Amino acid sequence: MTALQTPHIAVVHRTTEAATVKPVAVERKATRFVFAGLRIGLGWIFLWAFLDKLFGLGHETAAAKAWINGGSPTTGFLSKGTTGPFADLYHGIAGAAWADWLFMAGLLGIGVALIAGIGLRVAAVAGGLLMVLMWTAVLPPENNVFMDDHLIYAGVLAALALVNAGETVGLGKLWARLPLVQRAPWLK
Repeated sequence: MTALQTPHIAVVHRTTEAATVKPVAVERKATRFVFAGLRIGLGWIFLWAFLDKLFGLGHETAAAKAWINGGSPTTGFLSKGTTGPFADLYHGIAGAAWADWLFMAGLLGIGVALIAGIGLRVAAVAGGLLMVLMWTAVLPPENNVFMDDHLIYAGVLAALALVNAGETVGLGKLWARLPLVQRAPWLK
């Protein structure tokens, strides 16, 4: 303390710092839990789409059109729901076995990774790519000239990976300690 500082000012300064530490810690904890909730919720969106298309649970996919009953998870949307400049491209891959397998593996992998809180970087890239592809399938979006929920989901996926959202209410910390993940950090 210099001669110009008084003990009173130093105490006020210390009290102010101490008073701000606790709210910041509470905000950070709350933020981690909000991101964990978003991660699990978005994971359920992907996993539900997989389960509905696999078993035909009747929400979007009828049982007769379930993948396990010989239906194609890509035929309906890609052949009838696509519009805009990429419609012909999507019509061409509708129902292709490779497209069905890739789409279903993506839904399952992204959903499980998000819910478990593991491999968020890979899940964010794969999920973001899937969301952008789905956005291009319906250009222009129905409710807005440019923006729709697919782009918002892609942004949320990126944010989840950037803040390590798998570490709260997830297995992210354990996952990061695995030797394979230590050697290849992009798997976090």
